[in-house]
Amino acid sequence: MDKQQVLKEYFGYDSFKPGQEALIDSLLSGRDTLGVMPTGAGKSVCFQVPALMFQGVTLVISPLISLMQDQVTALVSLGIRAAYINSALNQQQVYAVIRNAAQGMYRIIYVAPERLDTALFLELCSKIRVSALIVDEAHCISHWGHDFRPSYLAIPDFIRKLPSRPVVGAFTATATKAVRNDIVRLLEMNYPFELVTGFDRKNLYFEVRKPEDRLADLTGLVHRYCDAGRSGIVYAATRKEVEDITAHLKKEGFAAARYHAGLTDEERRINQEDFIYDRIQVIVATNAFGMGIDKSNVSFVIHHNMPRDMESYYQEAGRAGRDGSPSDCILLFAPRDIHLQRYLIQQSYEQSELPDNEAAAVRKREEKKLSDMINYCTRDACLRGMMLSYFGERYYGSCKNCSFCRQGMVLTDVTVDVQKIMSCIHRVGKGADRAAITAVLQGSQDERIQELGLDALSTFGIMQDRDKKYIDACIEHIMASGMAAADSEGVLHLTRRALPVLKGEERVSARVPDIKGAGSNDEDIDTGLMEKLREVRRTQARVHGMPDYVILSDSALVQLCKAAPTTEKQFMRVEGMTRIKYERYGIAFIKAVKDYKKADKPSAAKEKKIPASKDPQVRARAFEIMKELSLSDFEGFDEKLSLSKLIQKLTHDRDLPKGGTLVIRREVSGRLVAHGALARVENEGHTVTVPGEKAAEYGISLIRTAGEDGSEFEMTAYDSTAQEWIVHRIMGEIQEI
Repeated sequence: MDKQQVLKEYFGYDSFKPGQEALIDSLLSGRDTLGVMPTGAGKSVCFQVPALMFQGVTLVISPLISLMQDQVTALVSLGIRAAYINSALNQQQVYAVIRNAAQGMYRIIYVAPERLDTALFLELCSKIRVSALIVDEAHCISHWGHDFRPSYLAIPDFIRKLPSRPVVGAFTATATKAVRNDIVRLLEMNYPFELVTGFDRKNLYFEVRKPEDRLADLTGLVHRYCDAGRSGIVYAATRKEVEDITAHLKKEGFAAARYHAGLTDEERRINQEDFIYDRIQVIVATNAFGMGIDKSNVSFVIHHNMPRDMESYYQEAGRAGRDGSPSDCILLFAPRDIHLQRYLIQQSYEQSELPDNEAAAVRKREEKKLSDMINYCTRDACLRGMMLSYFGERYYGSCKNCSFCRQGMVLTDVTVDVQKIMSCIHRVGKGADRAAITAVLQGSQDERIQELGLDALSTFGIMQDRDKKYIDACIEHIMASGMAAADSEGVLHLTRRALPVLKGEERVSARVPDIKGAGSNDEDIDTGLMEKLREVRRTQARVHGMPDYVILSDSALVQLCKAAPTTEKQFMRVEGMTRIKYERYGIAFIKAVKDYKKADKPSAAKEKKIPASKDPQVRARAFEIMKELSLSDFEGFDEKLSLSKLIQKLTHDRDLPKGGTLVIRREVSGRLVAHGALARVENEGHTVTVPGEKAAEYGISLIRTAGEDGSEFEMTAYDSTAQEWIVHRIMGEIQEI
């Protein structure tokens, strides 16, 4: 099989993610390769696909037991022969893996760096063909890195002991330029192909909070997430804080567990498994927990304290949203965190066994990193921008997905909305100020808009889904940019500067109120079906003894829900589905979809909105009311009324639906035009209704009046004579239909 076939057959994807194919091609060509990709970008696929195409075995050096177990479990579920060797195995189990490996049973073997120099493992490697050696979490080899592991320094010596040098690959999610240089130098990589795909993870929402009571704020956040069925991690700086927070959350009724280096190996193992298998929703931990945890459905990470550096924070926060689903990363900051971290840096310096000059250099680097972390927590700027800048990646504008960019105004592309506003200004023509333009765009039923005939414009109601503040901000930007201007009375008109935008030759970005809000999702899914599919996943996970997310990730479940497959062919078209997944779980999911559809559940999708006045049911009810009106006792109203106000008075005790007044007004005005009492004229590209030749005869005149906002405008008014004539003659005509 070629790489494309391997990707589809084993991983269920039709195409590679950005950067994956280039890294795979490099390894397959035999070239040493360094890949820096954000969590969730698919680093594992970059070396797992070549591993299935190489003739020999691929060794993957990994720093934590949990990482190996998760990776191997996932590979075996995909039908890939894989194993791991680490301290979690007893001697008999290690011998079994060694024996099976010698017989060529595995394509991929994960191994802890501490096992590389053992006689048993070296003997195995002398008998098998090692085609590739992959160093995962490669930043651990660098003193500049945030998670330095001395055992990683032994990797080059191990490579030299192999019968023949394999291709060497190194992968990490977080590495500055200095760390990347260290990786290449210390692993003795030969002119490697290097690729940094970027550090940005757009699905993660970042927020820094500065609460007066951190524990109370934390509790509120956990309530919000857990009540929605979400799973997450709470990080704390010390073991004592882990203990206190865990006890508090349990007292509040949460399914929570603790994790830190002071616990027994057995308790750490149990608590971690409970979290992975969703037996608990929250795990509270020090930074001893989590590196390489391949739990894809972690949807929130809360830091109770400020970490020491940006690398640590991004690594830990990045454990959220590994499947690409929208997830939250919240940091609760307090000034005392700064003193704690400075104290820990000083302690590390005093206990260091390095020579004084080297120890001082390390302390200086740590203090600089802490300074960058403090800047992130205290500066008013885009959090994502500061983070990416730290890793050497330029970022411009608003990310729209952090607490700073969502706290008020966000910089966004408003081209389409600006074109709508300009089109409305053009069609309304002379006499319309900002308030009138906004009212037309929002589809206002204001009397002034109706009397001016502006509700007949094509732009009427085209921005009814936009907030008034948003439209005002767009108009403000249009005027500030010179694309529109206002005269002394506030009436708007376009300038020549607007033409390139109207023609689509120029785009417009402006700071406007965020119209989405945190954690929003544009796509609607059938929540009823989604819950049924979750139940199937939960059952299959228990049957096969695997975590829910190994059966299907949350993002894959969403895709399955949208596709709602009822046949094998449809199931296999869903991204991420493989032959093995269909054979093991597909029939159960398809049955759930069929059963749900048979139950004729209503769809959660939104119906397309139509103007109320064009709704057939609204029109039918309006005509019913017109025919039911009792006209015999009508004596007319003393004041001069607009047609809309007259209709409202006539129907005040009737169940007239929204939009009904407009239906009746248009029907009546049409008949008045036919009698010559009104006339329709063209004005600035649209039609307005004005008093006709016989208007005075029927008691219809044009007067000036004030609107709700205090501004004056002309209104077609109907006195008592006109009212009586409309009621007895016009309504009578309608009742004869």
